[in-house]
Amino acid sequence: MTQANPIPAIIVRIDAAHAGQRLDNFLFSQLKGVPKTWIYRVVRKGEVRVNKKRSKAHTRLESGDEVRIPPVRVAGRNSTSPSQSAMDAVLDTIIFEDEHLLIMNKPSGWPVHGGSGSDYGIIETLRAARPNMPFVELAHRLDKGTSGCLELARSRQALTGLQSQLRRHDASVKKVYTTLLQGRWRSGRQQVDVNLSNTVDQNHSRTIQADEQGKAAITEFSPTRVFALASLMKATITTGRMHQIRAHAVHLGHPVAGDDKYGNFGFNREMKKHYGLKRMFLHASRISFRHPLDDRSLSFNCPLPEELKRVLNGLGDE
Repeated sequence: MTQANPIPAIIVRIDAAHAGQRLDNFLFSQLKGVPKTWIYRVVRKGEVRVNKKRSKAHTRLESGDEVRIPPVRVAGRNSTSPSQSAMDAVLDTIIFEDEHLLIMNKPSGWPVHGGSGSDYGIIETLRAARPNMPFVELAHRLDKGTSGCLELARSRQALTGLQSQLRRHDASVKKVYTTLLQGRWRSGRQQVDVNLSNTVDQNHSRTIQADEQGKAAITEFSPTRVFALASLMKATITTGRMHQIRAHAVHLGHPVAGDDKYGNFGFNREMKKHYGLKRMFLHASRISFRHPLDDRSLSFNCPLPEELKRVLNGLGDE
């Protein structure tokens, strides 16, 4: 049996690098190896305090806040940091970098941050690979199964600037995805303006669904190529809700191929068996925005991975 290591209650003062982060995400980063269920439970019971007051999991932390983290026992691990090969692999995905921004071509299967069964993700691996980099945070997120353009900030000023562009739906911000949807698409370009909300089960697994009372979400679907069983689509989003494209695709009756959460099990099995699709067919192919410091227009492209090209080649042969 692995020996457990006690961790006493501590008080952590929030610095500029963590200001603006949600309380639960901050706790995840501080308590590696602790189940999310435990963290949410102690927050709910008021054992985690911000400035000596009870706080919600979604509370945004501010610079200077004092967070009390209660005692917890964490099972010891053989390794608490990414391997050198993992760090090298993450560094190889960087397609652009300056002193304020970093753009990566994220592979499918990599979570952007640790948790939910992963000891570490893109952000933790990058920090380990660049220990002298003073600041790096995710400017937006991609699902574990989604590949493509991922935007990170290398300064607090850049992060707040990028977040401001997203909040005000700046016209310069455009995120374009390539996706394969189940079934034949029988219309042209279609804009889906359907609010989304999420439900959380007892294991803190989230499911996103259409809901008039939910948050605004807009996705524009445009067909690129229609096959007998599926349709290759361009999906452009102007909002960045969790699982937005996947939820809107299901709402239209055309779930994303390979989506094991919202998709059709039988269809996914057929796509895997006959066409070799072993992942979700969702790829962030292009991202455009204004540089948060000098306001110049930037646009980055990530080509479709070879494993997805092979699936399309197989569909096109029929």
